[in-house]
Amino acid sequence: MNASIQAGTMTRILAIEDDAITAKEIVTELSSHGLEVDWVDNGRDGLARAVSGDYDLITLDRMLPEMDGLTIVTHLRAQGISTPILMISALSDVDERVRGLRAGGDDYLPKPFASDEMAARVEVLLRRSNPVSAAKTVLQVADLELNLITREACRGGEPLILLPTEFKLLEFLMRNSGQIITRMMIF
Repeated sequence: MNASIQAGTMTRILAIEDDAITAKEIVTELSSHGLEVDWVDNGRDGLARAVSGDYDLITLDRMLPEMDGLTIVTHLRAQGISTPILMISALSDVDERVRGLRAGGDDYLPKPFASDEMAARVEVLLRRSNPVSAAKTVLQVADLELNLITREACRGGEPLILLPTEFKLLEFLMRNSGQIITRMMIF
């Protein structure tokens, strides 16, 4: 995900999701792309974090305990907070999606969702909100280059043939170059 490199700082995501399984899926997928993800499991704490935290993007469930997602997004927009918001919900009919978008959501993803699609939507929202970081489409570590657009890799100018999983792993390792990576971080 090319948007995770912003002038040497890690991109921060706030995931507001009450379902632990869905939250783990969001955190795991986005973390595998080199993003720092904070998780909150209720609307009240989510709103407090969104208002006080320095987040580059928020994933927001619609149906939350203590305060629903529509109330949160409406409150954030009323306060002038323009952080991109990806609404994720089991409320997936057209009327509900339109309500979420009109309330201030930047995108709406119905549950169940594919992790890769969710990550791609996050990437698009980050790219739109920070066009400077969008230019970073090629990762480079020493003589190893990874083009995130064409999904090609080369070392010393020689092309490498990578399976999709190998590409994803190499991207993760290159984004975290110089850092100690544990097995747990990879899986």
